[in-house]
Amino acid sequence: MTVVNIDPSRNEEEPLDESTSGVGIRVILADSQAIYRVGMKKIFAVEDDIRVVAQVETLANLYAALQRYPTDVVVLEGQLISGTIDAIPELVRRAPDAKIIVQVSETDESNTVELYRRGVRGVVPRSISPDLLVKCVRKIAEGETWIDNQSISWVIEAYRSQATTLTDPRVQPKLSKKELAIISCITRGMRNKEIAYQIGTTEQVIKNYLRKIYDKLGVSDRLELALYCLHHELLKQYLQEADSTGFGQTEPSQPLRAKM
Repeated sequence: MTVVNIDPSRNEEEPLDESTSGVGIRVILADSQAIYRVGMKKIFAVEDDIRVVAQVETLANLYAALQRYPTDVVVLEGQLISGTIDAIPELVRRAPDAKIIVQVSETDESNTVELYRRGVRGVVPRSISPDLLVKCVRKIAEGETWIDNQSISWVIEAYRSQATTLTDPRVQPKLSKKELAIISCITRGMRNKEIAYQIGTTEQVIKNYLRKIYDKLGVSDRLELALYCLHHELLKQYLQEADSTGFGQTEPSQPLRAKM
């Protein structure tokens, strides 16, 4: 068996030693900085139950590696997914059995909560000690979530706030007519491409609008958005206005549903 080091600066294949080719925790190192990849590989090399199956320096190469190698844990540099809203859900979709650890240079509440919400199993600092990194990989490979006390507080507070938003009828977020039109399309089961055609814009613009809508309403996906609309009758006034003006209408009498 061979392992490819997916790195533009290296094209050769790196064979695994026979002693490490047995069953173990299979890890992909995804980091833009070679010094971190080399350091982590040396840390894991002395552990009998952990083996690095690939090293990558870009998100695109990570997607390719996940297709090629069965993987238990991905140790991912946070900078690789910076500004890429759907990176974590896409990684989870492509490799549902792979558990993701994100290394961050600085921790902040909103980013940490969002990472856990989207499916990350652990968020650790770049300065984590070798012993703790090994322990973290083992715990997460066993199915646990690695989270410190500060992050626990952030996550709990975020879900409390979300629950309040979902159940408190006094909360009236301010939404634009275009945002309401997009929400109306979502509740009719339309996909982003169809909504873009309906609204007269691009699919990427619709994705950007949806992220803003999720943030405003405190929901995390299309299903929660549909439930929020049902609970608060969010579209009642908008649809009445649409009936009178013809603006934003789609196909009539379609059931309320949310495609995931």
